[in-house]
Amino acid sequence: MNAISEAPSPVVSAQRELVLAPRDFHRIRELIYRHAGIVLAEHKREMVYGRLARRVRALQLHCFGDYVDRLEAHPADAEWQHFINALTTNLTAFFREPHHFPLLARHVAGRRDRVRVWCAAASTGEEPYSIAITLREALGEQVPFEVLATDIDTDALARARQGVYRLEQLGKVDAERLRRNFLRGSGGMAGYARVRPEVAQHVSFSPLNLVAGRWPVEGPFDAIFTRNVMIYFDQSTQARILERLAPLLKPDGLLFAGHSESFSYVSERFRLRGQTVYTRAG
Repeated sequence: MNAISEAPSPVVSAQRELVLAPRDFHRIRELIYRHAGIVLAEHKREMVYGRLARRVRALQLHCFGDYVDRLEAHPADAEWQHFINALTTNLTAFFREPHHFPLLARHVAGRRDRVRVWCAAASTGEEPYSIAITLREALGEQVPFEVLATDIDTDALARARQGVYRLEQLGKVDAERLRRNFLRGSGGMAGYARVRPEVAQHVSFSPLNLVAGRWPVEGPFDAIFTRNVMIYFDQSTQARILERLAPLLKPDGLLFAGHSESFSYVSERFRLRGQTVYTRAG
């Protein structure tokens, strides 16, 4: 991590005069990198202030320095999860980067054995449910399948397990697919829809930190989705994760990346197959 210049002025709150001093911001950057692999750029100061100020106030601490001191002094403190959740970005949507889903459907078409897919950045559930819907349409009711959905953000996973979304979030889902896979709410739930049990039963959610020493995950998988999570890691962290992913894929398995991610120059374990889609090399 680069050293932080003392030049930028501190971020000050008019409400309680909280100050995010350059030294505290540097310490926060180091902590989130060490524990989650997330690289926070200098321009993220305002974001960090806005998200962590709530935790500082909730704990009735006087400054960000006290908050960081508490984290460093208590490695097993439950506040660590709040810290990680606060600094995790959850930008997702149903059938985002739509070209991936027909490719996944073609890849598993005709299978007779159980199909397994790992969504390694599940966020609030839109992506793993999109995967499950795709598999359900491609395989029918006769071939078993499962989607393992993991994320470091436990708050996001709690929302994902509920499987309830505003209808505006489903605006890009066509009417027939919406009817087959969601239940529209009524009364107090008007304007919302819940994922049907027939879809939800195929998705299991678990917390997982991609930079942790051990993953509670067993392969092999027919496909792994790591879309739009690698962009938060530096190249060395990306390389380590990719090395660990390769053995978890079947020999013909697919690795799906985000539209702004490229793995060919990071690891020799994968080769490009299509637009942001990779297969195991060799």
